[in-house]
Amino acid sequence: MRLIDSHLPTYQFSEQHSVDVPVAPSRAMAHVLAHRPEDDRFFRYAIKLRELPMRLLGRPWREGADRPASFGLDNFTLLQRDDDTEVVYGLAGKLWKADYGQVPVADAEAFRVFDEPGCVKLVIGFTCQLLRPGLTRVTTQTRVHCLDADALRSFTSYWYLIRPVSGLIRRRMLKAIARRCANE
Repeated sequence: MRLIDSHLPTYQFSEQHSVDVPVAPSRAMAHVLAHRPEDDRFFRYAIKLRELPMRLLGRPWREGADRPASFGLDNFTLLQRDDDTEVVYGLAGKLWKADYGQVPVADAEAFRVFDEPGCVKLVIGFTCQLLRPGLTRVTTQTRVHCLDADALRSFTSYWYLIRPVSGLIRRRMLKAIARRCANE
C-alpha cells in the first residue's frame, strides 16, 4: 500500500503529475525534499494573487503580532516518509477562505483523527519509482477529502478555480526537480 493511501484512502478530488529523471530513487527523493516551491517566481506570483483578497480586506493578523508569512511548504505537516521512495504531507481546514482557513495538525495522528465539520483534508505525496537502473519516475499526487456536504459545496468551486494554477505549479516543480537531477 502506498503511503498516500494510508493517509487519505477516500477523496473527492485528485490530480497527479509525473516526470522521469536520470538518477536513482535516492537522488530523486533528495531533490524532492530539497525543493522549495517558494523559490519559483510563478509560485510566488500565484500566492500573491491568491492572498490579494486577504490583503484587501485588511489586517487578518492580531494587533502587535508579526504579519504571517505567505503560504508555502511550511504550511504542510509531514505525515510520513518511506526512505527514498515516498513522502506525504497533509493540510486541513477551510482552504477556500481568504486567510486559507487552515487548522494546524501537529502530526500524522492528529491528521488522521481530524474531523471538524465543514472542513477538508488535503494530502500531497511524492513517489520515486525505479523504472530501470539510472531512471526514476517522480510522481506527485494531490488528494482532497471533504468531511461533509457543506465542505464539498464550499470546496468544489474553489477546486475548479485553483486546479489549473495548482497543476501548473506542480508541473513546474517536477521540471525544476528534473533539471537538478539532469545536472548532477
